[in-house]
Amino acid sequence: MPREPLILIHGFTDTWRTWELVLPWLEERHDVVAVALPGHDGGPEIAADVDGDVAVAEVERVMAARGWETAHVAGNSLGGYVALQLAERGRARTVVAFAPAGGWAEGDDSYRDVLAHFPQMQEEVRRYEAQADALMQTDLGRRRATATTTVNYQHIPPDLLAHQFRAVARCTALEPMTALARTQGWRLDPSRVDCPLRFVWGTEDVLLPWPRAAARYRAWFPTADWIELQDVGHAIQLDVPREAAQLILGFTT
Repeated sequence: MPREPLILIHGFTDTWRTWELVLPWLEERHDVVAVALPGHDGGPEIAADVDGDVAVAEVERVMAARGWETAHVAGNSLGGYVALQLAERGRARTVVAFAPAGGWAEGDDSYRDVLAHFPQMQEEVRRYEAQADALMQTDLGRRRATATTTVNYQHIPPDLLAHQFRAVARCTALEPMTALARTQGWRLDPSRVDCPLRFVWGTEDVLLPWPRAAARYRAWFPTADWIELQDVGHAIQLDVPREAAQLILGFTT
């Protein structure tokens, strides 16, 4: 029996490998593709001048190459927002959004602090890129590398963290996409989203703090499935991979 398609979408400056720890469980039940977004590791090049469709268009291109008109979709952070864009376009069968970006309330300017964090982070990471492998062999290096993404980090393989560290340093999407977010924000028409939605947020998310960074989505989608995870950070698929897989599979199958 054919397995239903599942698209996984990573966050800003991250890579498709952020899903590596959950893939074994997901692949048992789904035909899975972890997309690499433009300007990110493994993804296509990104133009200096982009529009709000730059990420979702790449996901749709991948879907077209697979012959998928629709698919189940799971995304983290920027990837969660892109998953909702797919739902708006009628391309998602279900959406599981782990701490999706774009949920700030109207008039809440705290998103500007989040945008400012990324170039500062990239500048710091670039200074130590050559030492990535050595840094991730130390507990202090792993803790600092995951300070804004996870509460639990000891189980994450050092080679995966080193890969993500280098990917931040080399992310060419950072400048054009942060500029886009400053000028256009996160556009979404909730009236066009009619597939089942599950939002999952960690209570210790320091990048998109719960519940403030979810305010708009909670107002738009009050009947969605809302799940809070205690003592979990921003990148749920890395922080608690088994639970993350269960939350996806429990909604898609």
